[in-house]
Amino acid sequence: MSQEIEIEFKNLLTKEEYQKLVEHFYSYDLTEIEQKNHYFETADFQLKKHHAALRIREKKGTFQLTLKQPNPDGAGLLETHCPITPDETQQWIIGHIIAKDEITKALHAMNINIHDLKYGGMLETYRLECTYNNTTVVLDQSHYNGYTDYELEIEAEDEQHGISVFQQLLTAHHIPKRKTENKIERFYHTLNI
Repeated sequence: MSQEIEIEFKNLLTKEEYQKLVEHFYSYDLTEIEQKNHYFETADFQLKKHHAALRIREKKGTFQLTLKQPNPDGAGLLETHCPITPDETQQWIIGHIIAKDEITKALHAMNINIHDLKYGGMLETYRLECTYNNTTVVLDQSHYNGYTDYELEIEAEDEQHGISVFQQLLTAHHIPKRKTENKIERFYHTLNI
């Protein structure tokens, strides 16, 4: 089990804006990553009510269970990570939830029973990322429930620096700031829930 604070800034992009940014960052030694997010929630959206989210991320043959919650100490999100096996992942997907201590404790603190979780579905992302101006620039193309979307993310260790780099990139590339929900929210909206 590990925990980290994630400070990130997101903006949905048009396909054309996405392609323009890919071309711009092409010389920055982009790393290509393919990942799948498997989402879990209760039938009455208890995680969402606590501004939290739970997923299993499948990337490069490894699986990681992550609970995202608001950071109690300031900016960003508190992420609690726990390794999970491919077999355990399949058990979670078919509804046989296998408790993981730290995740179970955190859910219990929100009065959520781990056995009330249900599999919501999968979102697949083709990710390009690079280091830029002491931040990580992430360009995502995500596919879920018949939809494709494009997104810019800036991950930073310092909130003010991250905002500055984010705004600079949007301005330099004439991209309007758009209200951008996180992936799990966009995913569940496509289920008409």
